[in-house]
Amino acid sequence: MKKTIFYLQLFICLNILFGGCKDGNYPGATVSPYISIFDLRNLYKGEDVKLSADNMYGSSKITGIVVSDHSGHNLPEGLLVLQDKRRLSQLRGISLAIGADAVNYIPGDSIIVDLNGGILKRVNGILQVTDIQDESITKISSYNVIPVNRVNSNVIIANPDNYESTLVAIVKGGFDPLPAPTDIFSGNKTLNDGFGKISLHTESTATFANNLLPGLGNFYGIIFNNYDNNGKLTPQQRLRTADDLVVLSSDIKACPVIITGFMNDASNAVHVTDANYEYVQLMATRDIDFSQTPFSLVTSTNATNSTPTGYPANGWATGDLRTYKFNLTSGFAAKGTFFYVGGSSKLINGRGSDASMSNANWIRSFDYSTTNGDGFGTKTTNVMSNGGAAFGIAVFEGTSVTTNSEPVDVVWVGSSGNIYTAGPPARGYRITNTDYYDEIDPITLAEQPFFRSGVNMQSFAYTTAGIGAFNMLGGTYNPVLGRWTKAREQTFVVLGLNSTLQNIETGKITVLEE
Repeated sequence: MKKTIFYLQLFICLNILFGGCKDGNYPGATVSPYISIFDLRNLYKGEDVKLSADNMYGSSKITGIVVSDHSGHNLPEGLLVLQDKRRLSQLRGISLAIGADAVNYIPGDSIIVDLNGGILKRVNGILQVTDIQDESITKISSYNVIPVNRVNSNVIIANPDNYESTLVAIVKGGFDPLPAPTDIFSGNKTLNDGFGKISLHTESTATFANNLLPGLGNFYGIIFNNYDNNGKLTPQQRLRTADDLVVLSSDIKACPVIITGFMNDASNAVHVTDANYEYVQLMATRDIDFSQTPFSLVTSTNATNSTPTGYPANGWATGDLRTYKFNLTSGFAAKGTFFYVGGSSKLINGRGSDASMSNANWIRSFDYSTTNGDGFGTKTTNVMSNGGAAFGIAVFEGTSVTTNSEPVDVVWVGSSGNIYTAGPPARGYRITNTDYYDEIDPITLAEQPFFRSGVNMQSFAYTTAGIGAFNMLGGTYNPVLGRWTKAREQTFVVLGLNSTLQNIETGKITVLEE
């Protein structure tokens, strides 16, 4: 009898659970009159859809914030563009073809749209709702704040439908090729933010069509899709007005030395220490005679037993067991070639490795386990960590490194430990403008000169300890543009005892482009 009552109660509960809502709408006893733009877009399966409450899960309206602005004459004519995050907090947008009335709405307007009788279809690649009259639209309020949605271009390219008809910020974008002093916005320009390349489209009739292209900037615009020659949806960004561009810099400062890889943890199958076996791989982006143009490389470890403990009072120049310096004052590296800095063993994978790297271009090597650093740093078994607290590698012009010295390139692995405090006084490790770090927040324009300050939070990952993995940092650097056109990605190259230099100088390596 008890079993019968239990199963009867279970049956009733399941009927309530699955009968109380319709697929695609929000759970509850009453169907919402509003369908999310996320769900609306998912109704389209390649064929036109005449919209009704029946196919919109009982709903008939959408609500959202307008992002279109036709005052700059650069958006597809007649399209009113709005976005919302009603479903799963996923931002989605849709375009409404309402003709000349589209100019009556401005960014920040909150509107409700009755979709009954509208047609969901793709026109020239853009998913939109047609057959909507202006009287079907009700404006609720104006001047609502539109949060900044920063998206890397590679993410947009990989998921064009997700970002269509939404307002996105492409940050630290530059043009490829480098624009001439007289180049203007009009037409299709290739925009590169270091993560991919996307088309920036400007109509010849746009109010800013004849404005000169900047060297570097933030581009706030709406994503629209069109079909390429193979019938594939291809995204493009369109600025709405000239105010959608924030110029960051027109100055080009190429980085002469870039960090392209490192061995911080050789195989523990043949030894129990990394002393004298760690090394850093770098690349010259121009011919460098180090006797004429010296540099220095500094590593930082931040384990709890690395002294002095606490936050680094002198940044990269803290010394003792926190930071260790190698001076690069002799030797030559040709443009586009690798060179190395590290322990004097010059073995590719620690003690027991049959592969010597002595034939590589070593600019500085000595036994750091028995010798103090050049200027600061106490002899140690590890100039880079194997796990746990974060460690960093930085390259500086010259051999004098102080609290205020700014590196020319810097990478970090991990994020824990006493790395940064806002103070006062602020203490930490200074960064420079790289593929991952910015001295000034490109959105808020606030200063953030240290790792872990502001939005400088990104770092590479540790791999499994003791497997003998070389950390290959592969990207594309353009010395002419003075920036990364493809950000470095970390690849763990697990080495054996017989691995050779070719294993770490081929594959997903960093390359130069011009």
